[in-house]
Amino acid sequence: MLAGVLGVLASAPPAAGQEGNGRVEVVDLVPEESASFRLSRVFAWLRPGHNFEERTLTVETTPPGANLDLFYIRANFQKRYQQSVAPARVLLPRRFEAGPRDAVTVRAFLEGYRQREVTVRVSSPQDRIHLDLDPLPNELVRVGHTYFAGRTELAFLTREVLTVRVQERDGGFNVILAETARNAEARESLDGIRSPWIESVETLQLGEDLLVRVATTEPLTSAGLQLRSRQSRDDLRDLYVYSVDMVPGDGGADAVRRARAALARLGPAHVGACPLAFDEELRDALDGAALSRALAPRGAFTDPYLRAAMKRLGEISPGGRIAMLDGSRFDPASPIELAAALSQAAEASGYLALLRSFVGEMESGAHRRRALHSLLAPEVSPSRFQSALERAAGAEQRCRGGS
Repeated sequence: MLAGVLGVLASAPPAAGQEGNGRVEVVDLVPEESASFRLSRVFAWLRPGHNFEERTLTVETTPPGANLDLFYIRANFQKRYQQSVAPARVLLPRRFEAGPRDAVTVRAFLEGYRQREVTVRVSSPQDRIHLDLDPLPNELVRVGHTYFAGRTELAFLTREVLTVRVQERDGGFNVILAETARNAEARESLDGIRSPWIESVETLQLGEDLLVRVATTEPLTSAGLQLRSRQSRDDLRDLYVYSVDMVPGDGGADAVRRARAALARLGPAHVGACPLAFDEELRDALDGAALSRALAPRGAFTDPYLRAAMKRLGEISPGGRIAMLDGSRFDPASPIELAAALSQAAEASGYLALLRSFVGEMESGAHRRRALHSLLAPEVSPSRFQSALERAAGAEQRCRGGS
């Protein structure tokens, strides 16, 4: 996507340390042939310094380091094309060798900034241009990932409302975020995004748009998956959220049936003394605010599962009540009290231990850890979450008398 008119500062001084110290790239943009003869060449000697001296054009950008596309245009035809990095010194034909309409077009682009373009006549006295690059209007802050019960959700958190295109393709799908840059945290949040359906997720800046390529473990159609999207807002962090769900063809009906059976198999032993040691240690190892955000109702497909798990926690806890860390207790049979417990789910004693057992009943192999990670700590890197799990498992083992 190209921007409009550029600010051209013909007389801008060179940035300190850029010219004269060997760091300016020299680019030869002189066409192989001179322009056709014209009568004005006869009078070129009247301005020898202007017409016969070496012709160069210095290109600088703010911020520096932008990629440059350099086009030499003659009579509306491209005669030469080169690429460089700002700052650059462009060699041009002497003015008496150039045609009256010969021009150089400079296009500058840098990840996270709008593209800028300017055209300068070779015959003009201008020998320096400076392009100020404007930041893109939106920023991808992070990519959230949730997997549970055969369903996967990717959530894109941005500073402003997104304009998005989702395109299915062989081997997966693309999500194109218009006029959006990515920050370092967004890159880090992509590490370790895996599920039974997702093989990898990568981002690529294409001009002013950000392309997110999602590779699936098998084609969507053969896997019986459908893509659904929704937009929401994270008011606590003042972020906008665009979510893409990979939904089974039955809409998740089979997963709901399995979840009910799994919760029915959980009893008091799953939230007893030693599981409570695991629960307490894992809560201490994780960031409290991030844990609260992960477990709070937010309109995600996991909300009904978390609600059912909280209700089951109350049913198998002493006295049939959900015990909170501050001493308060809630009746799971009361919709109002259950909602109150869900609003502070991170403080429910035994809830993390029960979710571990719930996930263990629903998932198998490596997907157990990934599913638990996406439910409890989607903002934490896989390595940090694994460390927190090991710390909690150690506390449980000590409780059971292990070494």
